[in-house]
Order: sequence, then structure tokens, then C-alpha cells
Amino acid sequence: MEGLAERQSTGLIADPIYHYIVMTDRIEGEKTERDVIDSPYVQRLRRIFQLQSARWVFPSAEHTRFQHSLGTMYVAGVFSEQLYPSLFHLFRSELPSLYYIEELLRMAGLLHDVGHGPFCHFFDEQYLVRFQTNHEEIGQYLVREKIASLLKGLRRSPKGLFARSETLDPEQVAFLIKRPLKKERQKYPKWLVFLRELFRGIFTFDNIDYVLRDAYMTGVSIGPIDWKRLLYYTFFRKEGLALDKRGMDALAMFLNARLYLYSNVYYHRTTRSIDLQLQEIFKETMEILCPRHPLQELEQYLHFTDWSLMERVMGWKRSASSKERRLGEKWEEILSRKLKWSSVFEEKLTLREMEIGRPIFLTPEEVKKRMKDFLPRSLKEIEFHVDMAHHDPRPLNPWQGTEGATLLIYDPRTERISREPLRGLFQYIPAKVAICRIYVRDQRYNRQLAKAARMALASEGYRSDSETNL
Repeated sequence: MEGLAERQSTGLIADPIYHYIVMTDRIEGEKTERDVIDSPYVQRLRRIFQLQSARWVFPSAEHTRFQHSLGTMYVAGVFSEQLYPSLFHLFRSELPSLYYIEELLRMAGLLHDVGHGPFCHFFDEQYLVRFQTNHEEIGQYLVREKIASLLKGLRRSPKGLFARSETLDPEQVAFLIKRPLKKERQKYPKWLVFLRELFRGIFTFDNIDYVLRDAYMTGVSIGPIDWKRLLYYTFFRKEGLALDKRGMDALAMFLNARLYLYSNVYYHRTTRSIDLQLQEIFKETMEILCPRHPLQELEQYLHFTDWSLMERVMGWKRSASSKERRLGEKWEEILSRKLKWSSVFEEKLTLREMEIGRPIFLTPEEVKKRMKDFLPRSLKEIEFHVDMAHHDPRPLNPWQGTEGATLLIYDPRTERISREPLRGLFQYIPAKVAICRIYVRDQRYNRQLAKAARMALASEGYRSDSETNL
């Protein structure tokens, strides 16, 4: 009868990656996961695309932040069952029940992107920075002020009921979706700080789902990802999150797949070309559509999505405002994929990370200045753009003995734990990758620009350059 009761209180969401995602659904006297999923702030994510510009390069990549959020919720729930025993061993009486932890992680996974604006991270980097905020801070506010009542009404996870008197704490969900300041950590229980590593580490619920989902939806083959092996060999120790040494091959497989996606999807030369074209008009557009801090106009922000933005800007061609007409014409070029910038040079730059600190790559401005030194006098004033796309497959230095380090390696033979084995793993994964590209509007001087770019980078000892053409 217990299994029947569970089925009656749950529903299924079909998903191309995990086949089915289970959610709590329609329970009299309780709020359920369906209520949170159906809330307007989560449903809004249906109208925000997962891939801001790459969807114009990969025709099938029309998936949204909504699908990704459901997937992240699923991965978080699967990990909770594996991790709970080791967490309980450390914290025992302090730790809430298994089903509370499962639901806490699932809701943090579902809501981690709830604050995103149109064009996602591009909106953060190109516009929200003016308000000294980002989608995570907006998401925290939404969790605390708009979704909290739903979260407090949850009484179970898909696997079972919370312990008596347990009520899901929205503040704990808000904590997990954004890294707090160090001084803020003191007011949170240590077990919650440990769980935070699952949202900011080398592999997370978030990046496991987006690697699997983005590869599937773009049609890009990244090879196998054995995330279930990563799951099986992950646990907590008193020092923090640990991975059994037997899971390191699966970690290497995952990091290589993630790096491949960055190089070939997120940083695809045409994706970056579109981003370059967007940068020319994005801030001016946002000053019209979102002139104030989103939290000052929350009702408008609720309806501010990729869909609404594109509808608005397409209508600007007939606007009485000359500024809107000019921006509308430029938006039409992007939305109809009339690209202005072509890549004429590309070089992948990699450097090993050293214990003493991170290597500093040349800035685009420095590369451009060097190139002009090598160009003939007659070409020094031609228009070109230097793009430097950076990615580090390890967001934090995993072998520094600091609070920021997020992964320990456990050796079952010696029963010792350390970060040292990561050195061997990262011999085969670039510590950091940057792709330097030169973009032009006029392709008459491709060879001269490519030669100048090679010479500008030569003193840095970089190799593997290639001329490209769109």
C-alpha cells in the first residue's frame, strides 16, 4: 500500500535525458513540487532560452532554462540519496531527515536559475553589472519573497515524508543558489555549507545537466559521460566533498566533455560573432526595456523574457523614435542572422596552472595593440576586433589548501584523503583555455591580419593557429 500511496502523490515529467522525472503532485492539504513548478516565476523560464546565441548556430538547440531547471532538480535528488549517509555520519543529530535533504537539494536545483533575464549570462555581464547585481541575487530575492510560501508548504520529497515538525526553509534554498560572503556563512549550519559545495564545485548538479542536455539538443557528440559513476564514488568527509579515486576516470571524462562543449558550442566562432554584434546594441536596448533595477519593477521583470524582448525590438522598425528605429534595424539583422563579423584567424591558447597562481592571458586590447605594430602603415586603421574567449574547466584551484578548494580524493587502499591525485588527472586537461580570434567586416586583408595576429602572439609561445572563414 505504501508504494500505491507514493504513486498517487507523484506525477511524471517526460524528459529526453533522464526518460522520466518524478515530482510530488496534488496532495490535499499540502503544497507540492507541481505548485512550485507551476508558479509564474518558474514558468517564466519556459520563455528564456538555455543557449543565448548558440541556438542561432545549432538549429535544434531551442531548449529553455525551464527544461534545464527540471533536469538539475532531478540530478540533485539522485545525488541526495547517495550523499546522505556520509553527511549523517558527520552531523547526526544536527541533520534533518533524508527526505528533507532530498527536497532541499531538489528545490535549490529547480530554482537556481529563477532570476535569469533574457539572454541569461549575457544579460548579467552586459547589463545587470550596472546595478552591481546578477541573476543569483535576483533569484535569492524571488525565493525569499515570492516563492517562500510555496516552499514552506512542502511536506515531502518524491521518496517520502519529512520528519514530524520539519518545514522546508526557503532561506536554506536561497543560501544554496548563491555563494554567500564568508562572514555570512557563520549563521548557517555546517551541514548546509557542505551541501553548498555541490553547487559550486568541479562537477555540480547544474553542470552535469547542462553538459548532457546541451550536447543532446545541439547534436554535438561529446562521447560518453558516466555521471552515475561520479555519483557512486562521491561522499562527504569531515574535510569536505570527496571523490573515491576509482571515480577519477569518470571525472576526467566529464571535464573533457565540458571543455569540448565550451570550445565547440559556447565559444563557437559564429556564436562569438553573434555575441559581438549583440554587444553593439544590448546596453542601449536594455536602457529602454529595463531602465531600473529588476527588483524595483518585479512585475515587469516577470514578463521580461527572450520572447518579449524579441517581440518588442522587432516592432521598433516602425517606431516614432529614431533611436528605436536604429536599434530595431540592427536587431533585425541579428534575428534574421545577417552577421557582420567574420572570423579570419583563430588560435587556441592553453597554459598549465601553477601552484603559485593563475597565468594571466593577454587582454584583447593588448593583442590588438601588438597587431597594429606588425601591420603595414596603410592598414593600421582598418577595423577589426580581437575576441578572447576564456574557460577554465576547474572553476577553483583544486589543490590549494584554501576554503575555496572543493574536491578531495580518497584512496581506498591507504584510506587516506588528499588533493594530490588531481595533479595527475589535470596533466591531460588544460588548466585554462582561451581561444583568440580576429573578426573583421571587410575580408580583403585577411592574410595580413592573420600574419599580424600570429606575430603578436608569438612572443607568448602559443601554437596551433589556423586561418578560418565563415
